This record gives sequence, structure tokens and C-alpha cells, in this order.
Amino acid sequence: MNQSSIHNAINTPLFHLISDAAASINQSCHIVGGYVRDLLLCRDSKDIDITTVGSGIDLATAVRKRLGHGAYLNVFQAFGTAQVKQDDIELEFVGARRESYRSGSRKPIVENATFEEDIARRDFTINAMAISLNRHNFGSVIDLFGGLEDLQNKIIRTPQDPDRAFIEDPLRMLRAVRFACQLGFTIHPDTLSSIKRNHNEVATLSGERISDELNKIMKTKQPSLGWKLMLDTGLLKVIMPELQRLHGVEVMNGRAHKENFDHTMQVLDKVAAYSDNLWLRWAALMHDIAKPDTKKWDDNHGWTFHNHNFIGSKMVPRIFRRLKLPMNADMKYVAKLVELHMRPVALVEETVTDSAIRRLATDAGDEQTLNDLLILCEADVTSKNPRKVEQCLSNLKIVRQKLLQLKERDEIRNYRPPVNGLVVKRVFGLTDSPILKDVINALKEAYLEGIITTSYDENFDYMLETVAPQLGLKPIDTNRHCPSDIKTKKKAD
Repeated sequence: MNQSSIHNAINTPLFHLISDAAASINQSCHIVGGYVRDLLLCRDSKDIDITTVGSGIDLATAVRKRLGHGAYLNVFQAFGTAQVKQDDIELEFVGARRESYRSGSRKPIVENATFEEDIARRDFTINAMAISLNRHNFGSVIDLFGGLEDLQNKIIRTPQDPDRAFIEDPLRMLRAVRFACQLGFTIHPDTLSSIKRNHNEVATLSGERISDELNKIMKTKQPSLGWKLMLDTGLLKVIMPELQRLHGVEVMNGRAHKENFDHTMQVLDKVAAYSDNLWLRWAALMHDIAKPDTKKWDDNHGWTFHNHNFIGSKMVPRIFRRLKLPMNADMKYVAKLVELHMRPVALVEETVTDSAIRRLATDAGDEQTLNDLLILCEADVTSKNPRKVEQCLSNLKIVRQKLLQLKERDEIRNYRPPVNGLVVKRVFGLTDSPILKDVINALKEAYLEGIITTSYDENFDYMLETVAPQLGLKPIDTNRHCPSDIKTKKKAD
């Protein structure tokens, strides 16, 4: 996007309003951060960050006043920031600042600063650009660290010395991985080397900050890129050592087992290509997590990983708790898929019985979870042998067909006509005689044959006009009371 296009993109009433508000209190202001980056990349962005030399709270207050009805101001006095919301507009305001650190402390000393000092503290050059909202150069791009060139070359690079940047805030290392994964960019060699040198610093971060970045990586189009970068830089062994242990191949008597980390990455990307479900993606990442703990050599069978699915499911809560991921139904869903991920394939190794299929459906708990399980199982087929892949997928297709057939049979078996026994007794003056069951069965058969639908009136008419003559019954009460009417009347009596 060229300068003219950028000017046109922000030549809107909202940005002119912010510009006027800043001028009214004699403060300069700029759009900064991700909004600028995404605008230059022609990507949608909802987060608009405004930096001002002066009080961010004062500027936010002036903007809210100009926006008028429906605009709301939230002030965060302790951080010197404020937020203005109106409909789908969300603006964040902060005064320009610089940060310094005491030796051995992660808590920054925050001081007021110039615009240039504020920009210099940004994490990466592509996030260190700004667009002026000042009247004298409205719409101009300010790029002090080569962010435009790095955007063009698809490079992630720190604007300052990377060692200093990552020691000050180790989360920047994960953010570098995340941006590389989200944007398809390459981390600059100097920045990458610094991550490798300083990877242990992420151990000082809170689980919440780490998990937030991990979830953003997991939501990308190809999340394996992020996990592979974490493996290569050493971040993975600090953040998730259980996954790190999947990496590598052991050979015994000339036989090697599968490279389980690479396999897991393939499964994760296949699931990601099919589903946006974050927790299904986590299940894909963790489905073989217990293989290192269960790996054994057997002279008769080679490498085995007995019960890795069951043991893996027990590891899920521990990992979720450490990473501060939700300890709720989402965690239980992931653990369930890890535990069940081998069941569908095992089902087709011998004759599949209705009871085995029904047990799988029951253990999955609901239809959506069962469908997600089958997606995971199909993604788990990563053999380099085309014939084996075809056979496994064919077997899983059989499981899907049998699940569908069983569901249809169960629905038919459990079908009950809307005209129930109470109605039949009243209409024909019957007691609990065998002929009562004959009437109900006749209505059920008519539905299965497609003669009638589930409509109460259709069933009632068919019972009087067809079933009654066939069974030699004569109605004594043809009032069309629905079953609910009968129950209501009984309660009233």
C-alpha cells in the first residue's frame, strides 16, 4: 500500500475527530502497532492503538466527548491508559513512554517519553511504524527502523539489540514465533540466534501469557510452523517438554520407530486444514504425548507404545494446569479425544458389532465429539505407504457408515407415533389388550413406509380410516384430543 492509499484509508471522520481532539488539548498523536502493520499488509484489524505525547487519558476523554451519544470511556489509571468504545469501534489510548529495568527485575520503570523513544521500545520493526494524525502531516507513515522494508521482505526483526529486547520481556520470543506463523514471515538470523541464546528466559513468564500466545499460534492456518520454530530455538523444551520428548528416533536391531514429533505436526496441520476448533487442534497436538513414556522394544513385535492413549489422557490435565489453559469441559474434551483416538481404527480390525459401535458413540458422549474424534483419526493416518493409507481411510469410512446405520436403526427402533396408547384407548374404548399394540405398530409401520408423517392429525386420520377397518375396530370417541390435552385434563380433575 503506497502513501496515497494509506492517506485515503485513514481519511475518515473518526480519525479526523481524533486529530481535532488532540489539537484541542495541544497534544500530538499517532496510530501505532498492529493496526498500522495490518493496514500496510491489507489485512483486517479491529484494534486501533493511539499514542500521544502527553496524557493518553486526557486525549481519550476528549475523543469520547466528541463522539457523543453511545461512546463509553474506560480509564486504567494505574497504567496511564484509557479505552473508548462506540458500537464496533474500539480505541486504545496511551501516553508515549519509555521503560527501563533494574538488574534482576522484570518490573519496568515507566517514564514519560518522546514519540521517538516510545516507538523504539516496540517489539519488532513491523510493529514499530506509526501513522500521523497530526494536522501538519496527517496520514504520513513514520518508519524509524526499516519496518516497511522488513514488511516487504517478510522479516521479523527487533528494532533494538535482540538480546536486550528478549531479556527485558521474554514473551517477545514467543511473539516472534507467533508473527512468523501468522504472517508466513521469516525471523531475521540475528533475532533467531538471540532467541536460541535466551530461550530459558521464558521460564520466568506466567502461564497465562504463554498460553495466550500458544493459542494464537494454534489458530493459525499452519500451526506446525510455530511448534517447529519452538523446537528449533529451544523454547519448546522449556514450555512443553512433553512434546519435545517426541522428537527423535531410536533404532533397535536395525528397526527404527516413527519420528513422533514430525508425525504429530502432520496430524495437527491436517486437523487445522479441516477444522477451526481450537480444542480439537490441541487434541491433535497431544494425541501421542505419552509415547515416550510407553515406548518399549519387543523382540516379537518391534517397537510398541501400549496404552499411550490412556496414559496420554491422564497427562492432559497436568499440562493444561501448568500452562494455565482452562480446567473445564474443554480440557475434558481434549483428554477424551486423546484417550479414544485409537478406538475407531481398532474397531475395523475384526467384525464390527453394533454393541462395539454403540459403546464408542456412548463413550464419545455426543455426536459432535464423535465426529471430531473421527476427524482426528483420519488425520492420524500419515503412513508413506499409499496402500496402507487407503486401507486405513477405507476402514474409518466403514466405521462412519456403521455409526450412521446404527443411528438410523436406533431412531427407527425408538420411534413412537404421536397418537399414543391413551388416545387409542379413548377412541376405541380399549383396555390394555394386544390389539392396542397392533394399532400402535400399524401407525409405526405406516410412518416407516412413508405413508404418513409425524403429524398428529395424519396419524389420527390414518388410524380411523385405515387401521380401524383392518383390525375390525369401531371408534366410540372421535374427538381429536392430543396427548398433551389429556394430561392437562387429568391434572385439572
